[in-house]
This record gives sequence, C-alpha cells and structure tokens, in this order.
Amino acid sequence: MKFKTLLFDVDDTLLDFQLTEKKALQALFEEEALTLTDEIEAMYKKINHQLWREFEQGKTDKKTVTDTRFSLLFSQLNKKVDGKKMGEQYRYHLSQGHDLLGNSKEIIEQLKPDYDLYIVTNGVAKTQYQRLNDSNMTSFFNDIFVSEEVGYQKPMKEYFDYVFERIPNFEHEKTMIIGDSLASDIQGGNQAKIQTLWLNPSKQSAPSEIQPTYEISRLDEIFNVLE
Repeated sequence: MKFKTLLFDVDDTLLDFQLTEKKALQALFEEEALTLTDEIEAMYKKINHQLWREFEQGKTDKKTVTDTRFSLLFSQLNKKVDGKKMGEQYRYHLSQGHDLLGNSKEIIEQLKPDYDLYIVTNGVAKTQYQRLNDSNMTSFFNDIFVSEEVGYQKPMKEYFDYVFERIPNFEHEKTMIIGDSLASDIQGGNQAKIQTLWLNPSKQSAPSEIQPTYEISRLDEIFNVLE
C-alpha cells in the first residue's frame, strides 16, 4: 500500500468553513444590530486572513488573532467596539456551524477501514472539537491535533514533529497531508518531508516555492491518488 497514514485539515477540506463563517458573521451582526454588507464582509475576511497568515508565520499569537480582528475591522469603519467580546460571540456562532464540504463524511467513512486517519488543524480547540463532534466525524479519526493544544501551528516543523511522535509506528514515506491551504498544509507537509495533496477547487496555480505532490479539485478525487 502506497499510504498508511492520512492527515486531514478541517476547514474548507472536510467542513465548509466559508458557509459557516458567513452564517456566524450574519448572526453576530444581527445580535449587535448592525448591517453586514458584502463590503464589510470582504473587509473582515481580508483582515482575518492577514492575521491568520501572521499566526502561521509565527509573527503573532492566536489570542491576538481572535481578540483584535473585530476592533481592527470597526476601526476602519470609524466605530469603536469591544473586539474581545465580539470575538468571543463570533467564536460561539462559529462553533455552531458544522456544514460538511460536499460528501466529505462519506469519503472519510470509506477511507477509515484501510487507513489511519488524523486531524491536523490550526483552529481554536473548543470550536474545532465541537464542530467535528456535531458533524459526527470525530469517531473516524485516531487522534485530533489542534495547534492551540500542540503549542505550535502548521506549517511549523515543531507542529509536525509533535504529531509524528504521537502516531504509532509512524512512517514518513507512507504519510500524506490533505488540505486546501498552500501556506499551512502544503508548505508544512513539504517541510516535514511527507507527501502532500492540495485540495484546489478554484484551480489556482501554486507558486514555484510551494509545490504539492498531488492536486485535486474535489475531495472524492483522493481515491485516484491513493490507488
């Protein structure tokens, strides 16, 4: 068998984070009696994406990401808010979202008998556990590694060292990471010397410095790679 161990990212790989994020933002803005326009949503996503990138690069910590994204957003709108409190409310709404991405659950069910499956995620631990539990996915995975608990995040080598030490009879050459993020999943896998599978539904092109071993546009295409 070519592979034995499969490491799965969560957001926009197994669970539809775009949809969950949209619902959570709408719920938060309704609660605050504010109007969520497309422009404000786009501004939020840009700020949030930038903060998570800085977190992945080790330039900031997760608390800064979760506590400041809304203050940064509203300062651009010349409005003062309690960013920390809004961040907590937002994470609550986010934790309620467990929309599956396509037929990801059926795919994981099919893979389970033949492979050792693990979750590797940079999200907030409490939120990610709840979403995985609510989507009835937890039982398919041997273990779940959340950066908040590991103390390091993807793509850091230390994160992967921690994961590999906790996988029984781990073999680099029989392990593959599956994820949608070039910066955290694919770059992390490359640095950790394992094979990488990039889930790329929008068919973007990868920069020369971060090349995946394999590329698919839908998760069910994973079977072609495994066979």
